[in-house]
Amino acid sequence: NGNGNGNGTNSSSSRVGLPAYHDRGSLATLLSRASPFANETGALPIGEFEPIVDTGNVNSNSSSNGVLSSARVLVVGAGGLGCEILKNLAMSNIPNVDVIDLDSIDVTNLNRQFLFRHSDVGSSKAQVAAKFINTRCPWMNVTAHHGKIQDKGTEFYSQFQCIISGLDNVEARRWLNATVCGLVELDEDGDPDPSTIIPIVDGGTEGFSGQARVILPRITSCFECSLDAFPPQKSFPLCTVAETPRLPEHCIAYAFTLQWPREFPDKKLDADSPEDMKWVYEKALERSRQYNISGVTYMLTMGVVKNIIPAVASTNALVSAVCVQEAVKLLTFCSQTLNTYMMYMGSTGVYTHTFIYEKKEDCPVCSSAVRKMTVSPSMTLNELLHTLREGDLRLKSPSVTAADSGKTLYMQKPPALEKATRS
Repeated sequence: NGNGNGNGTNSSSSRVGLPAYHDRGSLATLLSRASPFANETGALPIGEFEPIVDTGNVNSNSSSNGVLSSARVLVVGAGGLGCEILKNLAMSNIPNVDVIDLDSIDVTNLNRQFLFRHSDVGSSKAQVAAKFINTRCPWMNVTAHHGKIQDKGTEFYSQFQCIISGLDNVEARRWLNATVCGLVELDEDGDPDPSTIIPIVDGGTEGFSGQARVILPRITSCFECSLDAFPPQKSFPLCTVAETPRLPEHCIAYAFTLQWPREFPDKKLDADSPEDMKWVYEKALERSRQYNISGVTYMLTMGVVKNIIPAVASTNALVSAVCVQEAVKLLTFCSQTLNTYMMYMGSTGVYTHTFIYEKKEDCPVCSSAVRKMTVSPSMTLNELLHTLREGDLRLKSPSVTAADSGKTLYMQKPPALEKATRS
């Protein structure tokens, strides 16, 4: 603080008479000037840029950022990436934001998820993040949704002009991708109706590496098109875990897959509960000492149980900035849209490169192609489901319907329907 008042803020005289929203971000200078690099000049043109009229009136929210002031943006995930995305949206003066997240705040989140404090541990990430942003940035209107993204219907997702994903697991991203792709309506010629396309900006980080991509459902490649780039989640052979552990991960897996059900047969392990995780850590530590295995830590326990990807704050900051920048371009057409994938590799230097992720012609989500499978007449329905789960489609909970009659042969969910179709 150059004024030496010691309280970490500007001197009171510099703020006299200024409105509470004086320090909010504004892109009016950018959006009010014509650009030789407008969206229609890029390799992925989706709209024509029309500069706004900048009145210079800070009290007029409608004139400060044009379409950004009225657009609704959904942020999926309020973790390390989500916190940064919400901050960047606030600083870009994009006020109408919804955020959805299932998780609760854990003490291990506090070193990088800066919207949370120690007193927030155990509370909903989405609710605390929304409250923090709304309080700190009074021009913002962030609405929180605590729960699974799968619990929201298509009518919820169809109300947004852009969706920014900061999810940390493949299955949730697949579900979101399929849902938004399913919102696109096709005309008589099979071409997508532009008014029903909701862009997805997908961000992800792992250590010093990160990526951001733009998905225009039914136009560009979707997340499912790139599924081969994500190896199946690592698992450990149960016999090794139970009989011959060699790694600290084996000890942890033993504690939460075998010891927990024996000790608490009527209670499901809560990976977000500090008490449950402490129990697993202590049991894993005991087993590691029995087999003279070093390396069992609380952080590693969290990583194995929750399949946590290592997070670095600077990587989250960089990738989130790209995500919000692409959202601004998609909403305003002020610049060329990323086509379609950006990778950041911070472990080898400050280096990024972009490339086009090609659309998969037989993608089961974004293409209209019908995939044919040849199966043995003797194959059981259970064997078919196993093939769908373990094959290149990697379907998590496949259901089967007869194409000719439309009869449902087997439905995984809800439980009542699963029981009825199983018999």
